[in-house]
Amino acid sequence: MAEKYEFLSPEWMEAAKAIRDEMPAPEGGPAHAVTMNMVIIEAPFGDGEVKAHMDTSSGELQMGEGHVENEDLTVTVDYATAKAIFVDQNPQAGMQAFMAGKIKVMGDITKLMAMQNTAPDPAAAAVAERISEITA
Repeated sequence: MAEKYEFLSPEWMEAAKAIRDEMPAPEGGPAHAVTMNMVIIEAPFGDGEVKAHMDTSSGELQMGEGHVENEDLTVTVDYATAKAIFVDQNPQAGMQAFMAGKIKVMGDITKLMAMQNTAPDPAAAAVAERISEITA
């Protein structure tokens, strides 16, 4: 049984990166090039705020702590919604939170919308499944 970590904690980020590194890359790479900074609020650890980023502009998914420069957009979302989207792979949770005003977007919202219309990749789904196994 895999050791479990609090979603987005430094230990979780390290374990999730190790999983992404050992799993096969999605076929054809990411469907859309986007550089996104994320602010996750109401985290149950640290000062309650996690800054992270996601970048697919190189043709591969890169995720990490902190923000990057020259981002296309910055998304602010509460911890529970972020966990539902990234760990539970529940796109409805994201759409409902967006419609309820719980997700704030600064920058090119069309990049975010394009990501929502992408068919799930089997390799990405396998990575998400493994990551859910390490999430407390």
